[in-house]
Amino acid sequence: MNPWPDLQPVLAGIPWAVVGAVATRAYMPERATKDMDILVRRRDGDEVQARLHAAGYKVVSRLAVPGFLVRAPDGAEIDVILGSYPWLNEALAHVRQDPAGYPVLDLPYLVIMKLAASRLQDTADLSRMLGLASDAELARVRAAVARYAPDDLADLESLIYLGRYEMQSSAAD
Repeated sequence: MNPWPDLQPVLAGIPWAVVGAVATRAYMPERATKDMDILVRRRDGDEVQARLHAAGYKVVSRLAVPGFLVRAPDGAEIDVILGSYPWLNEALAHVRQDPAGYPVLDLPYLVIMKLAASRLQDTADLSRMLGLASDAELARVRAAVARYAPDDLADLESLIYLGRYEMQSSAAD
């Protein structure tokens, strides 16, 4: 498991969660990534940036999505995504802990984010996470997607099917 900077003391009192590749390790085997992505409410962006700066993090650039890239004192890169999604407060109130203790976005909301991004790597992550998810977790994912991204329901079902097929095939090997 890759070590990442512990942002919990720096961002204490501000709701945030790890998203992206680092978050997926709560739901599937870890994969390599060059940076850690975190999600905060857009209205908390200035406070987050100020606290990170005070802790020795340097702003490197803006992101293609609302947010900014910072470099930790140890050189680790962190993308700070500034969100204003209709589900964000609900998601940040119900974060999960990954195996290293980082707060990560709960599976339904991580799925919604990755469906919206729809990059090739996000699609691969989705099929693996959904293929390993329990029936109860899938029910929660389906409900969240139906509520917040109903146009993605057909794609979700395809990814669940492909993920289950992939996970069964790799278990048989």
